[in-house]
Amino acid sequence: MRHKQKRHQLNRFTSWHKATLISLLKNLLKYQSIKTTKGKALAVRPLVEKVITLSKENSLVNKRQAYKILGEHSLVSQLFNETGPRFVNRTSGFVRVLNLGSRRGDGADLVVLELTEIKKKEHKLHKKEKKAEAPETPETLPAEEAKPKTETKFTEEKHHEHESKKPAKKFLGGIRKIFKKERDSL
Repeated sequence: MRHKQKRHQLNRFTSWHKATLISLLKNLLKYQSIKTTKGKALAVRPLVEKVITLSKENSLVNKRQAYKILGEHSLVSQLFNETGPRFVNRTSGFVRVLNLGSRRGDGADLVVLELTEIKKKEHKLHKKEKKAEAPETPETLPAEEAKPKTETKFTEEKHHEHESKKPAKKFLGGIRKIFKKERDSL
């Protein structure tokens, strides 16, 4: 008998269920915030908690356990170098689920699943402002960068060729727009 063996089945076979959860976990670790259904979010939450708990202690055994779940070396290194240290002071509650409402097509409850400690990305605009504040003179640059760069005519011609070419239109492109308008007007 399966006493106390409860899990979120998600109406899938075992292998399909595992693949869904691991895919959600990988995307959550990559992007730190994903939009999904409420059932999937509640199903993946224990797995995320387990992996982040492993990443709080940087040891070889924990890295191997995380690799067994994730299957990607790049994600494991990101998990242990960036994500894990952010959660050192927390004992649990690494993920939050925010309700978005229901999906229009089938009425499924949509949520945003995100890490509670999100690393803020530095926008390109801020980088440009920082560069503008501290202009580099040829004296401060290394010897290789101080030399003026010259482009040949051959490379300039190639740049102009690529700019003038337009991408080819896809077949039935106009018909798709008509159907899209009908669908959106419902």
